Amino acid sequence: MSEIFGFDAFSHKEIAARVETVGVAKARLPLIPMLMLSVLAGAFIGLGALYFVIVKSDPSLGFAAKQVLGGVTFSLGLILVVVAGAELFTGNNLLAMAWADRKISTLELLRNWVIVCVGNFIGAAGLALLVFLSRHPDMNNGGIAQEYLRIAAAKVALPFWTAFFKGILCNVLVCMAVWMAFAGRSVIDKAVAIIFPISAFVAAGFEHSVANMYLITLAMLLQNFDGMGVTTTTITWVGFFANLVPVILGNIIGGSILVGLVYHLIYSRGPGQGK
Repeated sequence: MSEIFGFDAFSHKEIAARVETVGVAKARLPLIPMLMLSVLAGAFIGLGALYFVIVKSDPSLGFAAKQVLGGVTFSLGLILVVVAGAELFTGNNLLAMAWADRKISTLELLRNWVIVCVGNFIGAAGLALLVFLSRHPDMNNGGIAQEYLRIAAAKVALPFWTAFFKGILCNVLVCMAVWMAFAGRSVIDKAVAIIFPISAFVAAGFEHSVANMYLITLAMLLQNFDGMGVTTTTITWVGFFANLVPVILGNIIGGSILVGLVYHLIYSRGPGQGK
């Protein structure tokens, strides 16, 4: 297939096989490596979100410029995850392909998702604390801090079903980015494959659970800090989980069903086939 289209990439069937093989390896990682790689992924996505907020805090940019440039900068997070190596909950929703082909059990699938999600939160929240202590949000005359608060306040105010469907759409694009990154043979290939789907979901305002772990946690740290001139108390742990629950559910459906299981049906080999 790659020869037909004239570029050096893995074919679609090869991508499906690679996703399943990697999925089995991910599902069977020992606890400590899995948790540590998950912490890294949470921090990596947080770094992408940090980069995004810098762009968003610039009042001189128009709406479209902020959204698109912010999306491009946010792509740093998934590029770090894919190229440097880490375990990201949203990307790992593609393990559904290995599960559907009976290469991993339901228990192995759920074990990976739970451990990775917890590790992602530790990494994202840990980065939020470091960023808070660094006084990075003081930049732009406190405009960055105010932008974190605006973003987080809008997220925690989302109705359940709005957050849910935004979560679905987000992870369709995230998992498509991961899928296409599997087609690449070089770092440049992978980076280019990632940037457009990721910048699209960010520009469209969809909801990524791990990014929200960083953004909302940092906003909670900032909201009562006198040095930022902020007095709002609208962002709470109740609001955090009210956002995170529907977004996680939406991310799972978007990534595992609308991408993973759809491609499984297209390229399904079945147990013992395709060897």
